[in-house]
Formats: sequence, structure tokens, C-alpha cells
Amino acid sequence: MSAMPKEEGMSFAEAIQKAGASITRFPLIPVKGVPLMNQIANNWDSIWTFRPDPSDILIATYPKAGTTWTQEIIDLLLHNGDAEACKRAPTPVRSPFLEICSPPPIPSGLDLLKTMDPPRMIKTHLPIQLVPPAFWENKCKTIYVARNAKDNLVSYYYFDCMNLTQPEPGPWEGYVHKFMRGELAWGSWYDHVKGYWVEKEKKKILYVFYEDMKTNPRREIERIMRYLDLSVSDEVISRIVELTSFKNMKENPMANYSHVPASVFDCSVSSFMRKGEVGDWTNHFTREQSKMFDEDYEKQMKGVNIPFKTLI
Repeated sequence: MSAMPKEEGMSFAEAIQKAGASITRFPLIPVKGVPLMNQIANNWDSIWTFRPDPSDILIATYPKAGTTWTQEIIDLLLHNGDAEACKRAPTPVRSPFLEICSPPPIPSGLDLLKTMDPPRMIKTHLPIQLVPPAFWENKCKTIYVARNAKDNLVSYYYFDCMNLTQPEPGPWEGYVHKFMRGELAWGSWYDHVKGYWVEKEKKKILYVFYEDMKTNPRREIERIMRYLDLSVSDEVISRIVELTSFKNMKENPMANYSHVPASVFDCSVSSFMRKGEVGDWTNHFTREQSKMFDEDYEKQMKGVNIPFKTLI
């Protein structure tokens, strides 16, 4: 079951190559107040009306919060730890990105989903108020991964430097302010993590912290397994812990986005999987920036107590 781009027989990588010149740093257009790439905004109606199957699994994150890692863990759980089965195609083909729309002949997330049978693993970066309502109507299992703000910001900064479809990040100093003001693609980190947090009981969302996945991957993989009503042996869990280590994923061509050509992901600037650490923000924020960021954070996160760890 491989999802094919619009021109039959073309691989995902070939489709990106072929789109060539029409790939650019796409401008952002607000959708219900949330800045999204114009390609997504222009296709919003078909995204909003998407109807998943009740067996579909939604993996939701703010960008650069451990999405690919979680997709790999879930794929391995669904395939009982079979590493070869999980190398059947690159991540965005195995687990389509719901809202993404790219120039032809690159298939959109919706195009890929049409070619697949449920249960499908569907990735999204949409804040909760923009998730198509049929996900909640159909009671789809939803796993949300949250990463502490400062590390998430650093990772997103490097990603925006190397991903040539995202807006130009500009200098680090200014980027910190853009993040704080929610002016990046997919909007405010603060609203994103809070939105899913306050709805997690009502919508039965599994809320996972990136930092917990780093500290105790086994425990978090077991939490995901139980939430998905799966049952795999302890030995398989150990194998999944090993296969989804940062080192192994960085070397796995079906998970490290190496299929994306340099015209889109410029790895000479930064690699898609850069460090995968907790606390790397300490190498980037000056003391003044950190103090300013923390004061603003207190204001923006007032009234919710989400137990983030900024160091482990």
C-alpha cells in the first residue's frame, strides 16, 4: 500500500524534485486568526471538512516538538516492532500530514489519505480549534506531544533556516519575539499547548511530554501502547525504545527526511534531525533574553499549570 503522487509511478522524492521552481518560502495567511502557509489557507475548506474513520489515529504537535519521533513509535507499535515493515516508505507517506498542500505534482496530505485504508496515522500541527470537527465526532484517538517552549523555539528556528518552504526566520533575536507573539507558521505555541491541555479530558487526548519521552522512553511508549489498546511484549517495547533512539532515527532514511531534496530542506544549513536534546536552549538564549522570555511566559501561561521541564 504505497501512496502515489498524482503522476502514477513517481516517488514522493521525485514529485518534490519535479515541483522544483514552484517551491518557495510560502507567505503566511491567517485562518481564523492562526497564520498558516498560503497553500494551506487556500485549501482550507477541504481540510476543515475532512472526515476521518473512527479507527484513524491523530498525532498532533506544535512544529518541532517530537512529531516524527512519535509517528515512528506508533508505526512500530502497530507493526509489533517490525523495523522492516516500518521502512516501507518515508514518514510523510506512512503517516500523511493532514493539512499540508504543496505545488503539483507533490500530493497533498488529503491526496495521500485518499489512497490509504484505515486505520491511518494522521499528523497535524493545527491548534485544537482548527482540527476538523469530524475527528472529535468520530472519537478518534489523539496523541498530543508538547515540548518546553525554549527548546521548541530553538528547534523551530533552525528548522525555519533550513526548510525553504517556511517564511524566512530572520535573525535569532527577532525570531524570539516572533515566537512570543505567535507570528510563526501554525501560530502561538502558548495557545497550542494550552488548547489541547484544557480539552484533554473531555476529548480523551493522550498528552505526552517530549522531555518525558527523553527521560523514560519505555514508560511513555507503554502509555501510548495502552492508550491505543495495543499489547506488545516487553521485548518488543525494548526494541522500539532502541529503534526510536535519536541516533537510530537520525540514521534511518525512512524517518530522517533525507528523501527531501536540498531545494526544500537545505541540510547544509541545519539537518532535519539536529540534536534532539532537552536544555539546548541554554546555548542560545542570553541571560537577558531568558529573563524577558520567562516574564512573558508567566503572563501567557497564567491560569494553566502545564508541568513542563526545561532541563532534565
